[in-house]
Amino acid sequence: MPTPIRPDSEQRLGGALSEINVIPFVDVMLVLLVIFLVTAPMLLTGIDVRVPRTETRTVQPEERLVLTVTRDGAVFVGEQPITLARLERLLAGLRQRNAKAAVFLRADERAAYGAVVKVMDVVKKAGIDRLGMVTEPLPAS
Repeated sequence: MPTPIRPDSEQRLGGALSEINVIPFVDVMLVLLVIFLVTAPMLLTGIDVRVPRTETRTVQPEERLVLTVTRDGAVFVGEQPITLARLERLLAGLRQRNAKAAVFLRADERAAYGAVVKVMDVVKKAGIDRLGMVTEPLPAS
């Protein structure tokens, strides 16, 4: 049986139909991205209301204090050196002002274990239950 002869237009279309055109897909994705970027901030803000002002606070702001223990065992509040006795008084005052105060302890990995435990003990004696240890994540392998 003889093979049928195709017109030239079919042969040209056959090659073009075998490729996927991704331009419409990219256009749709860019439109969805723009819609997401416009609507995302609206989702975070919630309902816009104007809250009345009062002289007393109903919600205490969360206070965070960062303590640092260096390699040689020196203790710092922020960047100021402090003794353990003064630290205990400072933390007791912080606890009286705000019962939900948090303390973050940054200790050098080469610091003596005993020095770090002494600072932790002072924090607990002052009545502060929220004590966090500051670490750095390991680099991804």
